[in-house]
This record gives sequence, structure tokens and C-alpha cells, in this order.
Amino acid sequence: MATTMRLFTFASPARFYALAGTLIPWFWIAALALAAAGLWIGFFQAPTDATQGDAYRIIFIHVPAAWMSMVIYLAMAFWAAVGWAFNIRMGAMLAHALAPTGALFTFIALWTGAFWGKPAWGTWWVWDARLTSELILLFLYIGYIALTEAIDDVRRSLQFLAENGAEAGGSAARAAGSIFTRTQDTETRRLCLSALYKINDKTARNELLRIYREEQTNSDLRTAIADHLRERTIDEKRVSPTEAKPVLSVSGQP
Repeated sequence: MATTMRLFTFASPARFYALAGTLIPWFWIAALALAAAGLWIGFFQAPTDATQGDAYRIIFIHVPAAWMSMVIYLAMAFWAAVGWAFNIRMGAMLAHALAPTGALFTFIALWTGAFWGKPAWGTWWVWDARLTSELILLFLYIGYIALTEAIDDVRRSLQFLAENGAEAGGSAARAAGSIFTRTQDTETRRLCLSALYKINDKTARNELLRIYREEQTNSDLRTAIADHLRERTIDEKRVSPTEAKPVLSVSGQP
């Protein structure tokens, strides 16, 4: 039965993650093609300025970067407000994801502005309202990133994957497996395994096999992993015989 598209269909992180994973390669292709076309026009097709000469061409990078630095901050504020007002987890996740890109564009705007300012104004920096506000914007981005990274949210993320991560994909499985290897906390490790059990992806099975084969994995844990892998890959017929072979080897079946 076909799923009806609703306004909040992709408000679920699991659904949005699957959609984003599908669209990312196409967005990369479009971004690279448009960037190459814009740089070609700006650096090779646009005529030389009568006053500034070729030095003015830096504006074809500086102005879009400055524009994007402010637009991304507005988008961050919007999604943060949506997440806070309606308790939508995707709002906070989008705000968090936008921050590094906004900080990068702000840095590029300041850096290219200095290179443009030296031949145009005779100085690398002046403390006027535009430059100072852009510098403050960079500090705001850095402060937001530092604050969010300082908050320990690993267990909440793993708990979410354990409950809703069936469509999370390979990158989430690798992250859960990496956290399991790096931590000795029993509860965090339990959540890592629960997340890997939930994720319906070949990478999750490979991570479970890797954990099974580690020397420090105890016998009870190995038994639990083997039982889970056997159930998913053999009883439910979810993988091919080639993929099932490592599972059969750890579960003791021929």
C-alpha cells in the first residue's frame, strides 16, 4: 500500500535521513556544475573593471559567501525556533547541521574581503559596521558549535537509533560500532548493540560480526550477537547465501 505524502512526512529523522542519503549525490553534482560555471563566468568571461582592474573579480566569491553566511544563520534560527516551539527533533538537528557550513562561508567572506580590501581600500581590515558584524557572526557560529559539541548526547542518539533506526543506513551503523569499540561504559555499549540490532543494513551486520570477533568480547555477548545474526539473516531470509556464510560460521551452523 502506497504511503500518503503529508506535510510532516519527513519530520521523522529516520525518513529524512533516507531521503537525504538518496539526494546527496545529485546535490553534489549540481553544486559542482553550478560552481564551475559561476567561476568560469566571473574569472574569464566578465570584463575587467576600469578602476580596480582584475582585483575586483574576488567579489564573485566574496559577495555570495557573505550572502550565504547570513542566510544560513537565519535558517539556523528558524529551525531552532521550530524545534523548540513544536518539540520537533529535526529542527534541532537541521540547526546543528547548518552551523559548520555557515561558519565556513563566514570565514571565506572575511578572508576574501581582506584580499579585496587591500588593493581597493589600501588596508586589510577596517573596523566598520559591515566587517565587524561579519566577524561577530563568525564568533556566534563558533560559539554555537562549541556549545552543542560540549553537550553529551551520545546516549540519546543511540537510544533513538535503537527505537527508530531501521532505515538509518550504513553511516549510523559505523558510528554505533565505533562508539562500542571506544567506550567501556556498559549502558552505552548496550545501546550501541540495540542500535545495530535495529538498523536494517549490511553494514550493521558487518559491525556486529567485527564486535563478535574482537578478543575482549565475552562469551555471553558473542552468544547474543550470534543468535541475533542467525535470526535476521537465516530465519528471515534477508540476505544472500554469500552474506549469510560469516553468520553461519559464528553461530556454529554448517
